[in-house]
Amino acid sequence: MKAIIAAGGRATRLRPITSTINKHLIPLANKPLLCYAIEKLADVGIKEIGINVNPGETEIQKACGDGSRWGVKLTYIEQVGGPTGIGRIPLGAEKFLGDEPFIYYLGDNIILGGLQRFVERFEKDKLDCLLALSKVHDPQRFGVPVIENGRIIRVDEKPKQPQSDFAVTGIYIYNQRYFEAARAIQPSARGEYEISDVHTWLIAKGYAVGYEEITGWWKDTGKPEDLIEGNQLILTEMQGRGVENEGEVEAGASLTGWVKIGKGSRIGSRAVVRGPVIIGEQAVIENAYVGPYTSIGNGVEIYNSEVERSIVCNQVDINCNRRIVDSILGVNANITAASATLPAGHRLVVGDNSVVEL
Repeated sequence: MKAIIAAGGRATRLRPITSTINKHLIPLANKPLLCYAIEKLADVGIKEIGINVNPGETEIQKACGDGSRWGVKLTYIEQVGGPTGIGRIPLGAEKFLGDEPFIYYLGDNIILGGLQRFVERFEKDKLDCLLALSKVHDPQRFGVPVIENGRIIRVDEKPKQPQSDFAVTGIYIYNQRYFEAARAIQPSARGEYEISDVHTWLIAKGYAVGYEEITGWWKDTGKPEDLIEGNQLILTEMQGRGVENEGEVEAGASLTGWVKIGKGSRIGSRAVVRGPVIIGEQAVIENAYVGPYTSIGNGVEIYNSEVERSIVCNQVDINCNRRIVDSILGVNANITAASATLPAGHRLVVGDNSVVEL
């Protein structure tokens, strides 16, 4: 069994962060989002993984390499024909996938636990398709299964009035019937080949479509608040191991809970860090507070400020005498106090789709 990961798209809902970085490389707990998908597939024994990327993409290749660090072989497959919908992506990898069943994994999904029971259910019940489902509070954002007597009778894509509180997550297992279905469906009203239509077609033709519920948490990271919550969920799973320190913690600093500090980082004498928190390499925290569910990237400097439940990417400078919460700060962002410059006031350089609270 091989796997294909979808890692293309433009992620317009995450701009301006995704104006300069591929969504799938945004760090959660200081690790690119895409790496979690590769890890899950490697853990279930997958040895060959195709990654669907945008034409001209190079950063994902640099970040993930050949896959040897996970014990897998990565093959990068450029998207052909523009953004036609996730229902068509495996078609572009048909030659790579061959004649065996495969896992299709949307690279912006993160889940608790492994994929083994999904594979076992697919094989045990001799299914043509297996869908991983998760209960959500906003199913209208997703493909929603309509279930009768324990069987899925159809899948509605982003329905205004969902027939259940389940979402079809971005984790699927198929055999070769997928290709038959993907070629048979037509574009939806929004001009895309919907994965929900693939599943409904398979059901209508009488093929065996089963499902398995994700019993832990699952997160689709389509919006900024989803990324922040995903970061929190991952850090929560990491906590309970005390302080892991490879840097320097000066006398007087206060560290509580699970805190991981990277090489070359320094926690000053007047710093307070309350985990779960992960701090990258060559970072400086001085006269500052870093609160729970925060990830601090490499080369970050934080002075005279408070940061909590946020994602702080590499090389960010914060010195603002303010409290920052529920935020995503992109690479090389600079947050300073308005009182530090004249004339008085808030000086902003704000890109498209930015969110600023003053």
